[in-house]
Amino acid sequence: MSNTIIKTEDLRFSYPAAEGVSPVVLDGVDLAIKEGSFVAVLGHNGSGKSTLAKHMNAILLPSGGKVYVDGIDTTDEDRLLDVRRAVGMVFQNPDNQIVANVVEEDVAFAPENLGVPPEEIRKRVDEALKAVNMYEFREHAPHLLSGGQKQRIAIAGVIAMEPRCVVLDEPTAMLDPTGRADVLRTIKALNQERGVTVVLITHHMDEAAQADRLVVMSKGRVVADGVPKEVFSHVEELKAVGLTVPQTTQLLWELRQEGISVPLDALSDEECAAALWSVLS
Repeated sequence: MSNTIIKTEDLRFSYPAAEGVSPVVLDGVDLAIKEGSFVAVLGHNGSGKSTLAKHMNAILLPSGGKVYVDGIDTTDEDRLLDVRRAVGMVFQNPDNQIVANVVEEDVAFAPENLGVPPEEIRKRVDEALKAVNMYEFREHAPHLLSGGQKQRIAIAGVIAMEPRCVVLDEPTAMLDPTGRADVLRTIKALNQERGVTVVLITHHMDEAAQADRLVVMSKGRVVADGVPKEVFSHVEELKAVGLTVPQTTQLLWELRQEGISVPLDALSDEECAAALWSVLS
């Protein structure tokens, strides 16, 4: 487990039901996430992806099986703080995570609660705000910011805790295209420039395509796991579980149905254009 930050073994989970049988939400999930990687978890509503995310820093605990964070069993109550120091969470609605009336005070909130010394908090807050390109807004009121800016503040609040992994549960779901692009740039920089492990829960194909690894969930199980180019090339299998594919892959797949020999792993616009040009020429 030396380079594995999160590991699940036969993870099963059902929410408590008032009466009757509880539906199974996670049904035997085996997953190992390497430190420093950027993993996207893709699935339709009800696939179990958000429930999986909440297991990654012990917001939820397994009904069966195990979850380990940096080798720590998440059911070990004495190590709960260690788990949450290792893995930070960013949720869909930033308003649910912003607790202060001034941006820099909000980013300082979590380190203060962890008992970090004041001079270290000042340093962490400044660095976190610079990391998400929000330093100039440090004295602003969060409620006056745009949705994308609020989400970047929420991410900065997690960065200030200095976790080794950040799990983001559909962080762009409530944002417009500009806000989505800003947040995704922030996430990628966090991974590439700071070496933080990123787990992105999403239902957007274009976001999933930018990860190093793509995990697809359906009915509480992992149904595909690999690099995005490989996973998205299985168009029929993804359609069978209610998912679409990126527009580039869809176009190439339709051309294949017409007997035109084109690759299915040209994900970016540039790669797709090059593939089409080679056919035309």
